[in-house]
Amino acid sequence: MSSRRDFIKKGFIAATAAGTLTAFDAKGLSIGAKTNVKKYPIVISTWDFGIAANKAAWEILSKGGKALDAVEQGVRVPEADLKNMTVGKGGYPDRDGHVTLDACIMDADGNCGAVAGMEKIGHPISVARLVMEKTPHVMLVGEGALQFALENGFKEENLLTPEGEKAWKEWLKEKKYKPVANIENQSFAAERLPGNQYNHDTIGMLALDANGNISGACTTSGMAFKMHGRVGDSPIIGAGLYVDNEVGGATSTGVGEEVIRNVVVFWWLN
Repeated sequence: MSSRRDFIKKGFIAATAAGTLTAFDAKGLSIGAKTNVKKYPIVISTWDFGIAANKAAWEILSKGGKALDAVEQGVRVPEADLKNMTVGKGGYPDRDGHVTLDACIMDADGNCGAVAGMEKIGHPISVARLVMEKTPHVMLVGEGALQFALENGFKEENLLTPEGEKAWKEWLKEKKYKPVANIENQSFAAERLPGNQYNHDTIGMLALDANGNISGACTTSGMAFKMHGRVGDSPIIGAGLYVDNEVGGATSTGVGEEVIRNVVVFWWLN
């Protein structure tokens, strides 16, 4: 097994080559991931679909709103985007045809909540926040997460889109699977999305509000055609997301199994 340092190095190179971080600064302008911006508020997220998410988050931050509210509302944008096959309602199913969603959220005080393997609810990030605020737990999974969501006013939805079902049935012809980052893009996105506009996986978002408090959110539908019940790094505090008001915040995307094994974001901050 590679060392954590080797893993981080390889992961950084892969992210630099394959995608970008998108951020808005205190003036609401887009900035590069390497810009040393000391002013706040600020919001930063992963991949191109993070731009629309950042705009939604900025609407809250620019009015003096809390970072926690900003990250939740920000990542709800790609969760609702049916053209995004790796997050939320447009996510591709697992090998059994089930769309299962994972998400977590964390605030400046170390409070956190998560859901994993949740079906039939399109905004897992909002359920994760309620887990944080209304329960003594950190994570709810599967049927328990769905039950909790329904008890708190969320409505069931059919999350398997026609495009997702078509891709799944095409995959079933050969049923070849291994954990490969961006398998959705390699398999079906070229036909579905000219220009591969949405060719990357998880969205992770970090925000620092006008009071200097940081929060983060991470949400995904996981790898397409995964084994039913598989959960990656995205809802795991310390792997997919971690924030510390005295140090900073980190979030990750990629092959979740490797991220979990190396406790990437917690290790990065420490």
